[in-house]
Amino acid sequence: MKQFERKFRVGILGGTGMVGQRFIALLENHPWFEVTTIAASKRSAGKTYSETMEGRWKLQTPMPEGVKNIIVKDVADVENVSKDVDFVFSAVNMTKEEIRAIEEEYAKTETPVVSNNSAHRWTPDVPMVVPEINDDHYEVIKYQRKRLGTKNGFIAVKPNCSIQCYVPELAAWKKFKPTKVLVSTYQAISGAGKTFEDWPEMVGNIIPYIGGEEEKSEQEPLRIFGHIENGEIVKADAPLITSQCIRVPVLEGHTASVFVDFEENPTKEKLIDAVESFEGFPQKAGLPSAPKQFIKYLEEPDRPQVRLDVYYENGFGVTMGRLRPDTIFDWKFVGLAHNTVRGAAGGAVLSAEALVEKEYITLK
Repeated sequence: MKQFERKFRVGILGGTGMVGQRFIALLENHPWFEVTTIAASKRSAGKTYSETMEGRWKLQTPMPEGVKNIIVKDVADVENVSKDVDFVFSAVNMTKEEIRAIEEEYAKTETPVVSNNSAHRWTPDVPMVVPEINDDHYEVIKYQRKRLGTKNGFIAVKPNCSIQCYVPELAAWKKFKPTKVLVSTYQAISGAGKTFEDWPEMVGNIIPYIGGEEEKSEQEPLRIFGHIENGEIVKADAPLITSQCIRVPVLEGHTASVFVDFEENPTKEKLIDAVESFEGFPQKAGLPSAPKQFIKYLEEPDRPQVRLDVYYENGFGVTMGRLRPDTIFDWKFVGLAHNTVRGAAGGAVLSAEALVEKEYITLK
């Protein structure tokens, strides 16, 4: 693991929303990163973070003491925000067009942007990475820098939160050549930035629609499994994925029910061994937030469960269970991932650690 002369100064763009709050909580006492700047909308600017967040802190863990007296800046004041940071995490709440524009504006100040937003996930030269699976996609950054005219600035993004509970298993099974996948996701309300206090109609309720989720669930895995060609990410052709995405009355944790066909149909033992032994760059490099074991298989017939398993490896790991033969597909299983840790802010933190380790992010 690398050693540095000082901690990286980190800015949080959109630090007042739920994902921004999760960034702040995860970075408390981080060995490499320190939150020195928080930016939000103009109406929040000029106040201390604790003042602007009064009655708005949604996490169950308390607000870290170290950020309470930070004066919130206007996220639109790009020069002022970027001058005091080495890189930024982006969790802004704007239109996709506005997000694309402001993230590029930050990158052009030579400030790397690690984004939780979806706006740049299909920008051809922006890497969308799960660090254990496709860290080689960071290599497209050199082409992006040419386009932006930057030496150090760039944008990297993480994929949709819901795919984190089944794509890692598919990646572990790549050698068996998955051909078709049917997945239904059961998604927590925090994925919409909500708690039960501000979304009481979700108590005892299920909503069988989440705007845009099914397309993300079907297409984003193919970009992760893709390759770089002529300075762009080209998505893979397989597996063919179809999905349904349902909002359920759970605070944290996205669960997936998954059916898979393989070109080379393996045994159950081989499938379990493949997921349990699967590791990627974060594990090999010993990154600070990396789960020691990325995917854990649970033998009990009633696992994984949100209450018991969502914080596996501090929320950075993935659990799965109920792997069994299917009458139509080859195999079926259930996967679980923490949607705001592994799926959102934590996934971006792990990506930033990988980018530091690979020297794409450096001290200014």
